[in-house]
Amino acid sequence: MILPEEGHLLRIFVGESDRHQGLPLYQWIVREARRHGLAGATVLRGLEGFGARSRLHTARILRLSADLPIVIEIVDTKDKIEAFLPAVDGAIGEGLATLEKVQIRFYRSGETPRD
Repeated sequence: MILPEEGHLLRIFVGESDRHQGLPLYQWIVREARRHGLAGATVLRGLEGFGARSRLHTARILRLSADLPIVIEIVDTKDKIEAFLPAVDGAIGEGLATLEKVQIRFYRSGETPRD
């Protein structure tokens, strides 16, 4: 897959304990992104954070939370991300999604090109 120099970054913030269709929500979103043919997705687990309810979630040992912040980042073209958003919108009951323009410097699979 070749990506243009200008792409978009979709960043979705959810909780670690959020679920959809029997899976952790972040896993379901990554699988949906793959099913929609997006270029790739990465899941990041936060050490601490709060959301719309201002409830603090932390990994500190004295206040260990079972619902740490999760960020899913997906980069592709704006058109492909816009087509993907309705598929995940209904699955996210609580969270945040942002979209920003990014410059794509390279996108490589690591496979050696054939001559």
